[in-house]
Amino acid sequence: MNILLVNWQDRENPQAGGAEVHLFEIFGRLAAAGHRVRLVCSGWAGAAPSAEVGGVRVERVGSRQSFAVLGRGAVRRAIRLEHPDVLVEDINKLPLFLAHRGVPFCAIVPHLFGETVFQEVPWPLAAMVWMAERPLPLAYRGSAFHAISESTRDDLVARGIPPRSIRVIHPGVDSARLTPDPAGRRTAVPTFLYVGRLKRYKGIGYAIRALAVARRDRPELRLVIAGAGDYQTELQRMTDGLGQGGAVDFRGFVSEDEKLALFRECWANLFPSPKEGWGITVVEAAACGTPSIASDSPGLRDSVRDGETGYLVPHGDVGALAARMLEFAGSPALVARSGGAARRFAEGLTWEAAASATERHLDDIIAGTALR
Repeated sequence: MNILLVNWQDRENPQAGGAEVHLFEIFGRLAAAGHRVRLVCSGWAGAAPSAEVGGVRVERVGSRQSFAVLGRGAVRRAIRLEHPDVLVEDINKLPLFLAHRGVPFCAIVPHLFGETVFQEVPWPLAAMVWMAERPLPLAYRGSAFHAISESTRDDLVARGIPPRSIRVIHPGVDSARLTPDPAGRRTAVPTFLYVGRLKRYKGIGYAIRALAVARRDRPELRLVIAGAGDYQTELQRMTDGLGQGGAVDFRGFVSEDEKLALFRECWANLFPSPKEGWGITVVEAAACGTPSIASDSPGLRDSVRDGETGYLVPHGDVGALAARMLEFAGSPALVARSGGAARRFAEGLTWEAAASATERHLDDIIAGTALR
């Protein structure tokens, strides 16, 4: 196949996140299998206009701020230059409405923001994102969709996308590299972890407040926050205001090796977000034999098996989150049992399987049988 991808960013972009990991893990494998894979995306200051990234030929145009304007023209040029067998738009920010260009088409949807966008950005921008998602059923009518979770599928159906148009393909995880520590969990002090971007909508403040509540009973509890983002200053101010400065460790951006060490050491991974497509750090922690405590919210209720690989708590319920933290802190045996179940769950999720399922889906789209 000759595959043309469209995403706002490539994996080398300093702003890259889970959507870019997902895209390159799958399509890098398809490129390695012999398919021709190109990507149109935005650039950043100092970025080369073109590059080879993980076997994918990347063409960068504009910036994160201008891609909504420049991206559509760049896609038209890429189609004229080399007509693809299939066009794949990864809708993880503003949709570019690229369907119906005389090319078989697939929309990958990690998740849609919906009203959660108002928790993150000023209301004029939030309103623009919210409004841009409204025309999806009409603008992408007759298109095939690749949803990364049942929650995302259900969201699409609720918006008016026919269920037969949607194929759910779960992301994978590298459970060969991400493994439990053979020597066992080396941190004797009950320590919890958040890994990810420090954004307002991620709900990290609930984790800090829950820690403060839990430490009334277990003052030795600790929380490590690994990641960077524009919400860090406010989170640090909140931490100090709650008197938790000595118990919360802001690590900033961490390398893959550092992340592996943190997953192996912590007693449970925390993910108190109101909405995710899936929750890649949940399954990364699971691969390391670490359970998660997450909000019972879309996406996370697909990647956490409540009572088995961890716990789901009502989103924003600080008391419930603190109670589950105390439950793990009081029972190393529970941590080990849940972590073992989490590891077994992660072993069933491979990027190879995700790539193969995506390849079959794209073949069906090209053949015109995907919507039957």
